[in-house]
Amino acid sequence: MSTTTAAEVRADAGGYILRTATPHDVDGARAVMLDTVYRDLRSGYVPRWHADIIDPEASYLRPARCTLLVVERDGEIVATGAVRDRGPQAPPNPQWVADRFPSGSTAQLCRIYVAPEHRRHGLARRLVRELCDFVARAGGYEAVYLHTDPSVPGAEPFWRSLAREVCDERTLPGRGQSVVHFELPVPAAG
Repeated sequence: MSTTTAAEVRADAGGYILRTATPHDVDGARAVMLDTVYRDLRSGYVPRWHADIIDPEASYLRPARCTLLVVERDGEIVATGAVRDRGPQAPPNPQWVADRFPSGSTAQLCRIYVAPEHRRHGLARRLVRELCDFVARAGGYEAVYLHTDPSVPGAEPFWRSLAREVCDERTLPGRGQSVVHFELPVPAAG
């Protein structure tokens, strides 16, 4: 298991606690993730895209350079965010995007999901900040990458406020995928 964990953040004024997930949190985290892929992304569970959701422990809790953070309130998991040490794959992503963000040296931010009734409380920003701190502590990453589905309300403006666009697939000729790829600066180890 990883020794490079995020420090627990004390409850804020709203009673939200952001912390590194434990095996005890897996079911709650999975519920937030599955609700999001069905409700917001409208894709439903697709094994080749979402296998990590079924086994978050193997995907995020065991590997040393990966993590899963959760936000809880009143004992319930209400938000998730993760880092994996894998870049985007081609296909379905453009080959040049996959080449720019190779697995192993790329920290991919993913599964940053907040249950609808807990949105607009700054939870996603807190998750991103803590995930980037994890990336800095883990070391060895040369890029911080993420992608988003711009059809999800609020997702694209949120990421544009934090990250730099690398590729908007909606502008590519013949592309059927509606994905925008972003990069964040690699945080300095502190």
